[in-house]
Amino acid sequence: MKLYNIKENEEQVSFGQAVRQGLGRNQGLFFPSELPKFDDIDSLLAEDFVSRSTKILSALIGDELAEEKVNSMVDAAFQFPAPIKKVKDGVYALELFHGPTLAFKDFGGRFMAQSLAAVSNGGKITILTATSGDTGAAVAHAFYGMEDINVVILYPKGKISPLQEKLFCTLGKNIHTVAIDGDFDACQALVKQAFDDAELREEIGLNSANSINISRLMAQICYYFEAASQMSKAERENLVISVPSGNFGNLTAGLLAKALGLPIKRFIAATNANDTVPRYLETGKWDPKPTVATTSNAMDVSQPNNWPRIEELCRVKEWGLETLGKGAVTDAQSAESVKALYDQGYLCEPHGAIAYRVLEEQLQEGETGLFLCTAHPAKFKEVVDEILESDIELPAPLAKHAVMELLSEDLDNDFDALKVVLRRVQK
Repeated sequence: MKLYNIKENEEQVSFGQAVRQGLGRNQGLFFPSELPKFDDIDSLLAEDFVSRSTKILSALIGDELAEEKVNSMVDAAFQFPAPIKKVKDGVYALELFHGPTLAFKDFGGRFMAQSLAAVSNGGKITILTATSGDTGAAVAHAFYGMEDINVVILYPKGKISPLQEKLFCTLGKNIHTVAIDGDFDACQALVKQAFDDAELREEIGLNSANSINISRLMAQICYYFEAASQMSKAERENLVISVPSGNFGNLTAGLLAKALGLPIKRFIAATNANDTVPRYLETGKWDPKPTVATTSNAMDVSQPNNWPRIEELCRVKEWGLETLGKGAVTDAQSAESVKALYDQGYLCEPHGAIAYRVLEEQLQEGETGLFLCTAHPAKFKEVVDEILESDIELPAPLAKHAVMELLSEDLDNDFDALKVVLRRVQK
């Protein structure tokens, strides 16, 4: 399987190169040159999660890695379920928070760690990634303690939840966390600057674990198939999926699942007040505004990195962007939906509640609705407790880290200062 750079199509790389390199020239994202199509979807959905995911990922990777090797990677990465829970007739929640860091990023982070180990040539690697909350924890825990791999995670100081911060900023060893004086887009811009610095990239073996890395994105395709496998054939024939969207990796993965043959009727891109994409789909004008802080902080992204992949996929498949549903939700509306879900017996947090709200507004008669719950409600305990006037019990992973000391260092939004940190970490 070859992948090409969306910005410079002549740059083509193998899966291993794409995993090691992260980004192509000119900050271009890699995209598969071919997309396999599974015809017998019912048989595929009848398999267990690991076996099915092995077939999906092997088809995408091609003969570069033996299927037995891919199976061992998937088995090591996907050691937790992705169950769907019925909220009411015709509406389900896909729970993606049963991994070690209680967020959907565990699937991609752990598979990327397995992939990098499989294709690494033995040299030292520095993983540099930006997080708006959950990516940091998933990547940190996936790579924690791995030899010859240092991880540097940038996050916006004071703009992620305290429990999110505790979950990945208390590990130490090969995990280095940096609180940037700026928003997530500033952190993401610093990552891009680092990748544009060819000398630095070569010197420290730079790689990224954001959803721009193709291995993370490919892993996320698998839980869409897993969700459909838990439904009746009639339900999944008219399936509408609402995706809480920030950097748009999750929606990209869902659209790729559809391209591979999963019968998804349509998708809905649900955002918070950072509504660049819904406005673009409405007006045709790409007009990012300054990022605003919301109670759904993992979606506080005004310049989503993965959007070019969605446009490329729609171009390749000749899908019109207008077929995408869209909606932007305020904090007040998100809180209303957290309450509405709770009244129906389902405990949710703001990100999932945003996806639920837009789904409710756009679901039509005869359709089955699925909304993604991307993080455990306890990761946003302060917000959810205030909305519900409750006291959510902390699950074990959060309770353990909540009392640990933060090990982060503060840094100005300055690339030269970041380079000093990156070189120090690699020594």
